[in-house]
Amino acid sequence: MRGLSPESIRQGGPKGLEVLGGSFPDLAETLAGAPPRIAIGKELARNLGLAVGDYLNIISPLGALTPMGRMPRMKAFRVTVIFHSGMFESDNSLVYAPIPALQEFLGMGDRVTGIEVEVKDIYAADRVAALLKQQLGPNFTTRDWMEMNRSLFTALKLEKIAMFIILTLIILVAAFGIASTLFMMVMKKTKDIAILKSMGATRQSIMQIFILKGLVIGVLGTSLGGALGLLLCGLLKRYEIVKLPRDVFYISTLPVQVHGPDLAMIIIAALAISFLATLYPSWQAARLDPVEAIRYE
Repeated sequence: MRGLSPESIRQGGPKGLEVLGGSFPDLAETLAGAPPRIAIGKELARNLGLAVGDYLNIISPLGALTPMGRMPRMKAFRVTVIFHSGMFESDNSLVYAPIPALQEFLGMGDRVTGIEVEVKDIYAADRVAALLKQQLGPNFTTRDWMEMNRSLFTALKLEKIAMFIILTLIILVAAFGIASTLFMMVMKKTKDIAILKSMGATRQSIMQIFILKGLVIGVLGTSLGGALGLLLCGLLKRYEIVKLPRDVFYISTLPVQVHGPDLAMIIIAALAISFLATLYPSWQAARLDPVEAIRYE
């Protein structure tokens, strides 16, 4: 359960949430004696069979201490907003309510247990957290979204490295295909190579011919593969074809984002491997002896 300030409620609640039912400003319109109003995620509403206007009993273990032991607090709340955050864990367990209503329910007086800070640049959250901790002192602790999901990001980084290695191996297999094609071409063009060398062509020029031929194959293959990959990414991003189990993953659809540096690295690696695959066949063609090649012609 998270409390919302009056300013946040008037502004339409936390940013980034898709409101599926109700309105966040309605949270502040609780009548005297009526149950406080709350906002819940769509997965929680689906699991409990709740809709806007229904009532939800919430039990807190932070109850009063009695001769019978600690008695938990229970209070009825009215569902006023159903939202969708895109994260299954948040949609299944997050509840928003006005801060005064939560303070009264939990018996906290005017205290709060934490403050959420919104940053303009999400990738600067760790630096902002470190600055806040330095200014607040040792009695306070800060947690940013990177630290809270460190295990997930570590797994994704490892998966990214593994996928790059797998793709590199696939390109190497394709490079062997380019090399074998050039070898076959050298064998078929033995007479032509011999005639060129007898007419004064140098080894460097012969090598350049076959290197250029191999690079043309590599550039065409890389361009076609890159175009098809970008097209597939665009289709997956637009139509969300691949669905993920919502009770296993944090998200319900496969996210797609084209990262420029990664794309450039893949293209450069593919072209570099294609270039290396042309060197040995080109060298074989350049060292061909023209006399031996046309001896029996």
